[in-house]
Amino acid sequence: MLTAGAPTKKILVVDDESAILQTLRFNLERNGYAVATAGDGRTAIALASSERPDLIVMDIMLPVLDGIEACKEIRKSSGVPIIMLTARDQEIDKVLALELGADDYVTKPFSLHEFLARIKARLRRQTGADAAPRSAAIVVGPIVLDPSRQSLSVRGRQVTLAPKEFSLLQVLMENRGHVVMRQTLLDKVWGYDFEGEHQTISVHVRWLREKIEIDPNNPQHILTVRSRGYVFKE
Repeated sequence: MLTAGAPTKKILVVDDESAILQTLRFNLERNGYAVATAGDGRTAIALASSERPDLIVMDIMLPVLDGIEACKEIRKSSGVPIIMLTARDQEIDKVLALELGADDYVTKPFSLHEFLARIKARLRRQTGADAAPRSAAIVVGPIVLDPSRQSLSVRGRQVTLAPKEFSLLQVLMENRGHVVMRQTLLDKVWGYDFEGEHQTISVHVRWLREKIEIDPNNPQHILTVRSRGYVFKE
């Protein structure tokens, strides 16, 4: 349950260590947030749906269903910001979590100051996105991307994209005909404070090609510009 007299922003914290849950809950509530907690991935999915939090903080190592799978499931129906908590030796899990839809990660052990700063930055970015004016549909050849409806049509067929895939395609299509550097894509899609690797972009580009190209192995729209980035062509 969320705390009584809940302020505007709700945060769901998911961790199987009760001491961490209590510490994070105490500090978040002291900073004016409402807090819901869960100890496993399955419960986290249920609370993400019922409580509709403004942000989720979730450990990767969880019982019943791990954080990566829970993140993947939540992303099927929600674009809520997700910050993953990871151990120092979980580099592969960090990359996988970000590829599956997490927005950021904080490595354990972490300072509460850093933790709260990440949350404030992510919520501020989300609020800015919500307040931004709706963009007109972008039409490039047979591909129609409509940011206002979060929809994509390819050769008359509706295509479902994960949130990061949609944002990546939007940036590329808005800059069609121009090379977009990898670092620019990281900044615009994953955020300026993202600490992941450029390989994350390559994976998402591959997924996009599989969804919009006639032949993903011989792309005609999303082209790689060696050592620089990508360009979207008609």
